[in-house]
Amino acid sequence: MQKYRMRIGGKWVDAESGETFAAFNPATEEEIGQVPLGSKADVDKAVVAAQEAFPAWCKKTQTERSQILHKVADAIEEHAKELAELDIVSHGTPRKPAFFGVMGLPQMFRYNAEASRSFMGQVISANPNKFCYLQREPRGVCALIVAWNAPLVGSSKKLSAALATGNACIIKPPSICSLTVLKLVEILEEAGLPKGVVNVVTGFGDTVGETLSSHPGVSMVSFTGSCDTGKRIMSVASNTVKHLTMELGGNNPCIVLEDADVDAAVGYALFSSFHNSGMVCAATGRYYIHEKLYDEFVERFVAKARKMVVGDPTDEKTDMGPVVSAEHRNRVEDYIKSGVEQGAKLVLGGERPTAPPLDKGYFVMPTVFASVTQNMRIAREEIFGPVACFIKFSSDEDVIKLANDSTYGLSASVWTRNTTKGIRFANEIQAGTIWINGDILGPEYPWGGYKQSGFGKENSILGLEEYVQVKAIFFDLAERG
Repeated sequence: MQKYRMRIGGKWVDAESGETFAAFNPATEEEIGQVPLGSKADVDKAVVAAQEAFPAWCKKTQTERSQILHKVADAIEEHAKELAELDIVSHGTPRKPAFFGVMGLPQMFRYNAEASRSFMGQVISANPNKFCYLQREPRGVCALIVAWNAPLVGSSKKLSAALATGNACIIKPPSICSLTVLKLVEILEEAGLPKGVVNVVTGFGDTVGETLSSHPGVSMVSFTGSCDTGKRIMSVASNTVKHLTMELGGNNPCIVLEDADVDAAVGYALFSSFHNSGMVCAATGRYYIHEKLYDEFVERFVAKARKMVVGDPTDEKTDMGPVVSAEHRNRVEDYIKSGVEQGAKLVLGGERPTAPPLDKGYFVMPTVFASVTQNMRIAREEIFGPVACFIKFSSDEDVIKLANDSTYGLSASVWTRNTTKGIRFANEIQAGTIWINGDILGPEYPWGGYKQSGFGKENSILGLEEYVQVKAIFFDLAERG
């Protein structure tokens, strides 16, 4: 069993306390490593290291920083197999999506490396006798607090934008699965990133995360995770008036209108519900299906869901692996129980697998509820597991109201062959991203929510904007006698 160390100031170090905590394989429940249990003392060391590295990094030319990020992208590709295998073991990601996910990481670094080159300055010439230019400057030391559902993707999105714009960083990886983030940072420095520009402090949110969020030496916190944790970060960060970006929960509606392409919509729904075992912030939480399509849609969805292969993530035939932990499995199962108790019709799944090899590991089988109503917990809260909830509707006006009847507003999707109607729905739905007849994600496209799904953006130029502060510099060109 391997003992891991944190990265602070370009050195691999143990926690100041010497304490560790266990990392487990969620597919087998076997302990696979010991990770340092960070504390305030470790955060303080990391902040000092980042502050010391920041001046030299921010004063590099944009070209120099971009060149290093391109080298990072190349290095990730070289280590892709190693990263994917680690994701399979530590997170339970099935083999094919694990490799697919890793191969998307270099795109993030390359996009931000190039986008930042024409981003950092701007001239305003509104008056012929006065000259003004805007200078975008890095914020300083950024704390990047990463969610456990996709630690490699989450880390790379935040890191590539923060580094491209000249910031120094401290990553707080998820305690459930820290190993891939530690390996990623090792690759960053091998590719030429200066020591201390990126630091990693492992540990729990109520110590490491809270200390980073309240630390006077941290200028910004970028957080992805639950609403409750986001609210706590906002509270403790307010004392030092930090800049914050918050990607919080989602309970995303998918509306299938009566003229939709049913085959395409069912295929989308299957992926949305069960990719990464449903542990995706963009996953659909509520399917609103027009009454004319409802029975057919649910029948087709269930037929395809029955054929999904749930099992060993190392097997290429596996479609869906375990959820990330025993605690999270219990949480998802509690939602399933509440759905049954509140009167939803359990059409598929709902029971913990007991036959080998699924008798070990944190598996939740694909689960489908029909006859769901808007007031049920499974329709109102974020389950974050492989559970699909179907609601019948008949009126366009009513379904828009139902879709918006949520504290969340991260994303939504609409399925219709009527382009005009699709755009009208998109205009009415309260969410940060609306997909019509399919979805797309990538470094070019902004991501961030409305309401209690958070604020601020990741990806695209808007994502880069979060990591800079704007300084206006004025010249008066008028001649004076």
